[in-house]
Amino acid sequence: MTTTAILITGTSSGIGRATALRLAARPDLTVYATARRPETLAPLAGAGARTLALDVTDEESMAAAVKTVEAEHGSVGVLVNNAGYGAYGTVEETDLAEVRRQFETNVFGLARLTQLALPGMRAAGHGRIVNVGSMGGRLVFPVAGYYHASKYAVEALTDALRFEAAPFGIKVSLVEPGLIRTAFGGTAARTLAGSAAAAGPYTRLNDVMDQQMARSFESRTLSAPPEAVAEVIERAATGARPRTRYVITPTARLLVQIRRLFGAGVFDAYLRRQFRAAV
Repeated sequence: MTTTAILITGTSSGIGRATALRLAARPDLTVYATARRPETLAPLAGAGARTLALDVTDEESMAAAVKTVEAEHGSVGVLVNNAGYGAYGTVEETDLAEVRRQFETNVFGLARLTQLALPGMRAAGHGRIVNVGSMGGRLVFPVAGYYHASKYAVEALTDALRFEAAPFGIKVSLVEPGLIRTAFGGTAARTLAGSAAAAGPYTRLNDVMDQQMARSFESRTLSAPPEAVAEVIERAATGARPRTRYVITPTARLLVQIRRLFGAGVFDAYLRRQFRAAV
């Protein structure tokens, strides 16, 4: 039976792993699960996925992964750009070297892997690209400006690509999760703690943000498990008529609509209430 090849980045944990596990159960898909450290992918191999080393900040690594898929299937049928992380800190205090690393992963890696996969998709006359963005590409919280900037960039790239790729039979979707219970929250908290290690003008704001983040990611009301995102990625990757955008979690949908309908003034007032202990 002919299967569609689906290449997923960042599958060592969280959303990527949940997506690979879900899609590997489908007989019509051949899942290529990737990560910087392929030794982390053993559970996915056991579930039927093929595993590859892929570092989205390394050109040779990305090119090799795409060539492997194309050698076996002719083209990448579906590319899921999931790899990413959040580095938190205020605009003034955050080390720009860390900002550049974040953009290399969240934006430039996504863009370059897409460039590598597109020629094969165009030659085949079909394909899907699913970019995993964030509700953070539609609104901004303090102490996260650079992370949000990277996700706003993903929004822009996805909108341009959707139009550019459509004549070649390639469909492009953006998945925008809200708070998801993965290691992301812990990673973000560690980078925030690092940025606030020394006392400074934003110490109180950093502390309040750290507390808010911990409570929010732990809340079963405000957050969702990674499997909820995996289900949506499956729809975007395999559905007959994929949507342009999928906002995930009720809280994320509410916040996006508040920001869109009522503008910056109302949203700023909401933030002042949430961070009243720091302002």
